[in-house]
Amino acid sequence: MTAPVFLVESLADVRAGGTLTLEGPEGRHAVSVRRLRVGEEVVLTDGTGSGAGGTVAAVEGKDRLTVAVTELRSEPEPPVRITVVQALPKGDRGELAVETMTETGVDAIVPWAASRCVTQWKGERAAKSLAKWRATAREAGKQSRRLVFPEVAEACTTRQVAALLAEADLAAVLHEEGSTPLATAALPASGSIVLVVGPEGGVAPDELAAFADAGARPYRLGPTVLRTSTAGTAATALLLGRTGRWS
Repeated sequence: MTAPVFLVESLADVRAGGTLTLEGPEGRHAVSVRRLRVGEEVVLTDGTGSGAGGTVAAVEGKDRLTVAVTELRSEPEPPVRITVVQALPKGDRGELAVETMTETGVDAIVPWAASRCVTQWKGERAAKSLAKWRATAREAGKQSRRLVFPEVAEACTTRQVAALLAEADLAAVLHEEGSTPLATAALPASGSIVLVVGPEGGVAPDELAAFADAGARPYRLGPTVLRTSTAGTAATALLLGRTGRWS
């Protein structure tokens, strides 16, 4: 059985041979939901690159568990960082996109309020929706046993996305009319890739123009047109393979 992963605030003071107490919501999940017992293996992470493996040393009540730490782990910064700018999908497809991109290995996700998005984040809805995306990334990071969880940024306007593209080493927009396959794009050996995934209605001409002015080119994935909730995941997988991070 694969050892479950739990999120802790910090591992800065943890040492191999020491102990760490898991409590609160994570402790409750470990004790009352997963029903972990003494001797079972667990993995702890702070979500920013540090991890610790160990075994359950003690269980107290319904939400407190002590872990005997046996090893410390770390995940280095990737040579090429992949950010997906995700146009806001309808319904729960946004959480689906965040979940699968996180499991695949994306480094950052930027919600984008494109002009053709049916869904728009405003006021209280914006705060709740962003919180859902961030919670989804956190849970998917644990499920996929990542030590670094992707950053989910505040929702951006088209102007803000253009500024992000201008700073990237490779700036790309997925578009069905792109003449160049993403599979043949020249990739940087280091730095950042920023990829824009448009809404179901497509990226508007003025948005394409703004992104082009920022240095972004249109690329296509293949002969089929994917939904906005799956295109980012497919593109992330392709880029992870091409940059050697899946080798």
